[in-house]
Amino acid sequence: MSYPLSKAEKSFIKSHQNDDVTNLLLQAKKYPNLNIPDLVLQIKARQKAKTKLPEWFENEEIIFPKMLSVEQCSSEITAKFKASLVSGDTLIDLTGGMGVDIAYMSKNFKKSFYFEQNTDLLNVTKYNFKQLGIENVEFLEGNSVDLIGGNSPLFWRGVGATDASGEVLCSWFYLDPHRRDNTGSKVVRLQDCEPNILEIKDLLFEYADNILLKASPMLDIDLAILDLGNVLQVYVVAVENEVKEVLFHIRRPRSDDNQTTQTETSDYRLTTTNEVILNAINLTKNHSTTLSFTKSEEKNTSIKLGSPQQYLYEPNAAIMKSGGFRFIAQHFNLQKIAPHSHLYTSEELVENFQGRIFKIVAVCKLDKKEIAKYLTDKKANITIRNFPLTVQQIRDKLKLSDGGNEYLFATTDAQNQKIIVVCVKV
Repeated sequence: MSYPLSKAEKSFIKSHQNDDVTNLLLQAKKYPNLNIPDLVLQIKARQKAKTKLPEWFENEEIIFPKMLSVEQCSSEITAKFKASLVSGDTLIDLTGGMGVDIAYMSKNFKKSFYFEQNTDLLNVTKYNFKQLGIENVEFLEGNSVDLIGGNSPLFWRGVGATDASGEVLCSWFYLDPHRRDNTGSKVVRLQDCEPNILEIKDLLFEYADNILLKASPMLDIDLAILDLGNVLQVYVVAVENEVKEVLFHIRRPRSDDNQTTQTETSDYRLTTTNEVILNAINLTKNHSTTLSFTKSEEKNTSIKLGSPQQYLYEPNAAIMKSGGFRFIAQHFNLQKIAPHSHLYTSEELVENFQGRIFKIVAVCKLDKKEIAKYLTDKKANITIRNFPLTVQQIRDKLKLSDGGNEYLFATTDAQNQKIIVVCVKV
């Protein structure tokens, strides 16, 4: 795709931005003076970006790279969240890609550096940053780890930050490792990603105190903490109750790491102990919630078990992923329905709960006739929590289709009884 776009190309994209791209391709002969396949790719990318990257979508000058880059890049809302975590003199993004993260994070730094091995992707991103008015990012082509490991004097002179002894440093490294293998299949484990943070961590700590690592939402957090070491904070980031990424703030070991002082800053707790703070974040368009805790707090929290009362609570996806199952019960003064069910209940409504809230209509056995009495039609939204049947098996047994206003939670109570909690959403 050549750029900048011509007036005719921008007009075509704008007038067809909501069209079916397959039909547009079939009509290519109607537009002999335009490269329709390239323009269709831009339209397809813009359709994806409309909700994922609204500020980029609104800028008609933006050129989108190949669709895979658009699909793999961070969303605008998560990039802005990451920007709230970092600041300083110098930021180095080791895995630039489409540049969404550094576009927002660079606003908190005097100077930022973007690395990318793909020449075409680098050039498109460089062009887009001019259209977005981002001026404090320097673009470097090549393998970032090789260049940093080679201690290139030209590069480090450009960074220009030194500590008291004259050693060149930067404030933060950021990386979002490539999570696909040679066959194109997705990978999750840190050691399977490129670059491998476990291999380069010590190298990066020669130049920076802080690393922000973006990892797969499928990653085993406990195992990653053990593998990485030196993890200060973990951020499980969900958007509209869907976990999108897991972030690790890795800090260079310091002499005071064994001290046990703790402070509060912004919405996130900071600690100088070796214990990691887990932050469960749920971002929405107009609001965000945070729950922060440590593994020892989760382990040592005492909870009360109780039968379903007036209200039922289901934690948001970020809390479920972070494993704060006991801590959330104490934090919101709720009773847990069973040790392993991860559903909660109360007599009085807790309006600020971080998750879904339901009014309990009835508690039943898995009985078609009994449950049918509480449904307005033959529909229900079904969720299972610690229950031996699948959603589809329950649906088939009860002869119900999906949807409607009623919600059925199939779970196991504290007495090890299999129950169906019939609810309506608050």
